[in-house]
Amino acid sequence: MDELMTHEASAAAARSLAGRAGYDAGFLGIPVPIPALPGVKTVLLPYTHFSVLMRRDKRLAAVTALAMDGKKLMDLDRSGIQWRLDPRLPEDQQTGERVYARNDLDRGHLVRRASAVWGDTRAEAVQANEDTFYYTNAAPQAAKFNQGMELWLGLESYLQEHAADHSRRIVVFTGPVFSATDPVYRGVDIPLRFFKVAAFLHDGELAATGYVVDQTPQLDDLPEILRPGITDDAPPLGPFRTFQVPVRDIAALTGLDLDQLVAVDRMPIAAALPSARVTETWRELHSPEDLDLDFDLDE
Repeated sequence: MDELMTHEASAAAARSLAGRAGYDAGFLGIPVPIPALPGVKTVLLPYTHFSVLMRRDKRLAAVTALAMDGKKLMDLDRSGIQWRLDPRLPEDQQTGERVYARNDLDRGHLVRRASAVWGDTRAEAVQANEDTFYYTNAAPQAAKFNQGMELWLGLESYLQEHAADHSRRIVVFTGPVFSATDPVYRGVDIPLRFFKVAAFLHDGELAATGYVVDQTPQLDDLPEILRPGITDDAPPLGPFRTFQVPVRDIAALTGLDLDQLVAVDRMPIAAALPSARVTETWRELHSPEDLDLDFDLDE
C-alpha cells in the first residue's frame, strides 16, 4: 500500500512539471541550441526559463541552459522553498540530499536563482524561482561564501547590464568540468571546476564569453585530497577562483559541442593564439572590470 501511494505521489509530482517549456533556443533572435554531449547518455529536463541536460553516469548535470530577460527580472526571496528530487528521473540518476547531509558541502545552484526569476507575471516568476530548487540544478560546492563566489555569481548580470544589446537578453550555459582527479564522495564525483558560457547580442551580432571557477583545495597542504575513491570524509574545497577563458578550452575540457560559440568568442587572446594549450591563456578575475573583451563595455 505504501509503495502504491509513493508511486502515485511521484506520478502526481511529475504531472505538476508537465508543460514546462524549458530553455528557448530562439531567445536571442538567433538560434542558439543547447550544447550536445556526443557519446554520453543524457536526458533533457525542461523547467521554467531553463533546461538541464543530465548525465546519467555522473548523476549531475552536463550543462544547464538559461534564458535571462533582464527587463523582466523580479526580486523574490527563497524562503520556504525546499530542495527536491525531479520525479521525472529515477532517484539513482540524480544527486539528492544524502550527498549534502552532515558536511560542509553546499547545494550550489547551476542556474543562478536570481537570473531565472523573471516573467510577464508574478506567477511565472514564482514558478521559475521554485524550479531552480530541483536537485538536478545543484552540484556540490564549497559552502563558505567568498569573494570569488560573489564574482562568479555576478558575471552574467554584469554582462547583461554592460555588454548585451538594449533588449538586455542573455543566454547562459553552466555546468561542471568533470576530471579524473575529482574526489569521489558518497558515490558521487565532486567537480573541482565549473564553467559558464554567456551568449548575447552585441551590435546586433552573436557574441560569447567563457569562464571557469575553480574550487580546488590547496594541494600543498592536502596532497591526498584529489585521490579518486575517497568516500569517508567530504573533501575540503578551496575558495572560488574565477577565470575568463577561451570558449574552446571549455569545449576541450567538457566534450560539449560549443562550435557555434567558439566562433564568436570575444576574448581577444582566443583569436590571437588559436593553437594555445588549454589553461595557457586563462585570465584570473578579481572584479568584473578585469574582463578582457574585444569591444568597449557600455556605461
